[in-house]
Amino acid sequence: MQNNVLILDFGSQYTQLIARRVRELNIFCEIKPFNKLPEDVSNYKAVILSGSPFSVRAKDAPHPDLSKIKGKKPLLGVCYGAQYLAHFNGGSVEKSNTREYGRANLSHVISDHPFFKHITIGSQVWMSHADTIKKLPEQATLLASTHDVANAAFKFEGEETYGIQFHPEVYHTTDGKQLLENFLVNIAGVAQTWTPDAFVESTVAELKAKIGTDKVILGLSGGVDSTVAAVLLHKAIGKNLHCIFVNNGLLRKNEFENVLKQYEGMGLNVKGVDASARFLDALEGESDPETKRKTIGRVFIEVFDDESHLVADAKWLAQGTIYPDVIESVSATGGPSATIKSHHNVGGLPDFMKLKVVEPLKMLFKDEVRRVGASMNVGSERLGRHPFPGPGLAIRILGDITREKVAILQEVDHIFIQGLRDWGLYDKVWQAGAMLLPVNSVGVMGDERTYEKCVALRAVESTDGMTADWVNLPYEFLQKTSNDIINKVPGVNRVVYDISSKPPATIEWE
Repeated sequence: MQNNVLILDFGSQYTQLIARRVRELNIFCEIKPFNKLPEDVSNYKAVILSGSPFSVRAKDAPHPDLSKIKGKKPLLGVCYGAQYLAHFNGGSVEKSNTREYGRANLSHVISDHPFFKHITIGSQVWMSHADTIKKLPEQATLLASTHDVANAAFKFEGEETYGIQFHPEVYHTTDGKQLLENFLVNIAGVAQTWTPDAFVESTVAELKAKIGTDKVILGLSGGVDSTVAAVLLHKAIGKNLHCIFVNNGLLRKNEFENVLKQYEGMGLNVKGVDASARFLDALEGESDPETKRKTIGRVFIEVFDDESHLVADAKWLAQGTIYPDVIESVSATGGPSATIKSHHNVGGLPDFMKLKVVEPLKMLFKDEVRRVGASMNVGSERLGRHPFPGPGLAIRILGDITREKVAILQEVDHIFIQGLRDWGLYDKVWQAGAMLLPVNSVGVMGDERTYEKCVALRAVESTDGMTADWVNLPYEFLQKTSNDIINKVPGVNRVVYDISSKPPATIEWE
């Protein structure tokens, strides 16, 4: 693909948002760690340098060789990337007297420059840096400033190399998408040809070439990711796809039966496997979140290994891994950004399992998965289903797992989710669920004192799961839901509502 954009990751948690914004322009992009710069960059039409937790003044600052890029391809440095371009080309970067973080407005901008087309003075931008560019390189020209940041944007003369101190990828930079379009489309000349239909066409062709006539085992969950992965694979290999839906004992109430019924009529070869006892026995007494995730991942592998032996000559295990799974587990494709949590379907297979892994969605964000599914006529009911974590209720039960706790949380969750549907709120929420907290609280029921469980309800709005904000659900709905839970679920006497955003919190509690 000659229209790729390369994003070099210097460790910023915002790097993935840059990719999302570029994808929204119907432009395909890839993220590579700064220390794994491809030897051949001829396929890239433009390059973007990300932000970073590092300082360019530090001895261990990321310092890749850009000799094949700078001055030869359109190049945009964002935050650290801009400081990098300034610092290592004769400019001056110093520690700022005050941390420059949050909203700012452009107080000076050369609006007739192609880089700032349709962007004017007063446009809001988002700052997040401790260092600041005090002096530009001699060959650089100032393009924009804010009240506190003199060198907010600049360009190197005689080449299409730009630096911006702010973050165009975040929601709070109101003209961020316009700026990226100006750079990528108007200046770099990148064609906007990466669409869901194009992704389906190229991915099906790649799967056919990679898999051939081999048989593939796919773990279905009933969610958007595994469903879209299954339809993609079915397009490529047809009857050689064998789908397995495993009941790990940690699903929502009646979900095992309901999901199997949903897949009827889709033309997929689906088998249900009830392994709930196997999972719950393995989790007994375990309370550490990471250990719970890894235990569930291990048992999933064991179950799939058993099932794969029942399919003659199965050679592949397909997974619905998507980009945020990879990002949060191992950082940005191996870059220096921090690991947040591990995902049970990330990280390959153990040696004893002879299946090779295929992950057709691993470069897509959640909203992109939905668009791809819609282009293949996957039903809106399935595409609109809230994300549900692979480890299921295990990471919504804080502390150790017992069958009793699972049963309690299933009832609580059912009341909450069904209530959202009944009140017409389900489709206004990106993800919702209930958490069983590891505390008991005092209550009064009738004339008796109780000492029972507390549950937390969580509902967030998001587009890709990378950032999220809590949903302001109606008080009347929360009041009725709380009342129903306490009255109908024995063992629960207190309900609270989580009003934390991501960041700093994550969507799940573990």
